Amino acid sequence: MSATPPPPALKRLPPGVLAAVGWAAGLLFTLLLRVRLPGQPSADVPVGVFFVRWDGITILALSTLLALGGCVLLARRPLPAVALLLAAATGASFPLGVGEIPLAQFLAVDVALYTVAATRPSRTGTGALLLSLGTLGGYLGTRLLLGWAVGTTAEVAVALTAVIAWLLGRSAHQSRSHAAQARDQVAERAVTAERLRIAREMHDMVAHSIGIVALQAGAARRVIDTQPDRAREALTEVEKASRETLAGLRRMLGALRQADAAGSGRPAHLPEMPGLADLDRLAEATTAAGVPVRVRTVGEPRQLPPEIDLSAFRIVQEAVTNVVRHAGEASCEVTVFHGADLVTVTVEDDGPGPRAGVRTPGSGLGLAGMRERVTLLHGEFTAGPRPGGGFRVHARLPVPTGVHVP
Repeated sequence: MSATPPPPALKRLPPGVLAAVGWAAGLLFTLLLRVRLPGQPSADVPVGVFFVRWDGITILALSTLLALGGCVLLARRPLPAVALLLAAATGASFPLGVGEIPLAQFLAVDVALYTVAATRPSRTGTGALLLSLGTLGGYLGTRLLLGWAVGTTAEVAVALTAVIAWLLGRSAHQSRSHAAQARDQVAERAVTAERLRIAREMHDMVAHSIGIVALQAGAARRVIDTQPDRAREALTEVEKASRETLAGLRRMLGALRQADAAGSGRPAHLPEMPGLADLDRLAEATTAAGVPVRVRTVGEPRQLPPEIDLSAFRIVQEAVTNVVRHAGEASCEVTVFHGADLVTVTVEDDGPGPRAGVRTPGSGLGLAGMRERVTLLHGEFTAGPRPGGGFRVHARLPVPTGVHVP
């Protein structure tokens, strides 16, 4: 079920209906001005003879038909619709015996101007405004040429309402355009962030597996002539690690393809990711590759938010991968501490330490990726050589309190 609230009732009405309401309100107001209401000694505007004759009523009826036709066309053909509404407003002014097109007869045109400016390109909205102002100017000019009375001041006020309606419509159009651009940018940033996350997961998974494969392949190469059984075991582990890596890559690529095929622009959902509960399996695989790994847990383990659980596992995995690649003949100890509002992971090895050609702490994609994960979770990260030899990676991840863990 969508969480977006429905639009207000007025915004759900078609623009033609709103313009028709404006025309009906204008006719009603015109009638009320010419009727003596309770408490008034007389009507505000005298009733002209032409207004109550059959020809005056006929012109009002024909003008109403023109206005309704313009309301019907407003959504599909805005400029012809505005032209019909202007013709209706001009025609309805003749039976009233006035020297200008009254504001009441121009309400429907104002609604149309707002609608066209708010929903159509700028060129169409500007054309509708110029057509309206030109009609008002032509109406006054015609009466002046014929020597009839002219209500110039009232007509200027009507023109101002037309300009204001157009400006309000343009403002609504620009606001919607800006909101759409902002939504597109947010969606684009979300997709980019998700793809970066997928790339980071793929890097961590593949880097660890390739490190294990390289170690096992090297061991097999060294003992293939003297200890063929041991070489066969190492090659079996190489095959197993390679198949697991390929399966993981297929799952991730499958998630990406499904999201692209859907065409929704939403981020892809990755398959289930590992967590700290999988550290024993990671330690077994790395130990089988020739680098002993021991996992020690301090404190009472508890269920963590998925992003913290995954990040803690990936940090350990990347640190162990670095031990496999760079520490040489070394063993590794992983310590996981569960506190009241935090979880820390520490990976220490007893290898010979940095050598020439080995990346220094803080450089390289591995350490940079670990630091990025910790920074995104507002934690603390340190990595560097140990005083007695070896290398140490330490990450402190705060665990928000009161957060529901699915």
